[in-house]
Amino acid sequence: MSTLSRISRALVAAGAATGLALLATGTAAAHVTADAPGAKQGGYAVVTFRVPTESATAATTGLTVKLPGLSSARTEPLPGWSTRIDKNDQNQIVAVTWTADPGNPGVNATQFQRFVLAVGPLPAQDTVSFPAAQTYSDGKVVEWNQPMGPDGAEPEHPAPEIALAASGSGDAHGVTAGDSDDDEHETDDTARWLGGIGLALGAVGALLGLGALLRGRRS
Repeated sequence: MSTLSRISRALVAAGAATGLALLATGTAAAHVTADAPGAKQGGYAVVTFRVPTESATAATTGLTVKLPGLSSARTEPLPGWSTRIDKNDQNQIVAVTWTADPGNPGVNATQFQRFVLAVGPLPAQDTVSFPAAQTYSDGKVVEWNQPMGPDGAEPEHPAPEIALAASGSGDAHGVTAGDSDDDEHETDDTARWLGGIGLALGAVGALLGLGALLRGRRS
C-alpha cells in the first residue's frame, strides 16, 4: 500500500471518528440537564434546566424539579408557561413546577426549552441533585431521578446535577443568567468547530483517495 493511500485512509477514519463523537454528544444532551456556572456552596446561583423532548408523538407540557429544601427560589418569566412553588411545613422550598398555559402546544420533538431558576443558599456539599419529572401532552411522565453509578456510568434517566465550588472561592452571589447563556454559546461554538473539522477531514480524505485511485488507473 502506498504512503498516499495510507494517509487518505487515516484522514477518512479521523473524520468518521469525529462525526461519531459528535453524535454521541448529541445523544447525551437529549436528557434533562442542569447548568449553573459559578455556583458555590452556601451561595446563590442561577440554574438553567435544559429540557428536550424525546417523544416523537407528544410534546413536553410540564416540568417539576425537586429542590433540597432551600429558602429562596425565583423563576424567570417564561411566556406561555405558569409556575408553582411548593414548600414544606418548615417553609422551605422543595419543588418548582412549570406548566404550559392553555393554547401553548408545548415543546415538540424538534425543540428544547430552558427553564431558569435563581436559588440559594446552596448546601455545603460538592454536588446538588435536582430530580425532575417531565410531563408530555399524552399524559406520560418521565422521571429523571437516577443517581450516577459508583463507577461514573450514566443511568438511563439521570437526575439533573450541578457541581458546587468551595464557599471561599470568590463571591458566591455574582452569578447572573447571562453567564449561563455565554457558557451555552461557547459550547455551541465548540460543537460547530468540531463538526467543521470532522467534515473537512472527511472531505480531504475522500479527495486524496480519489486522486490515488485515478493515478492507479493511469499506471
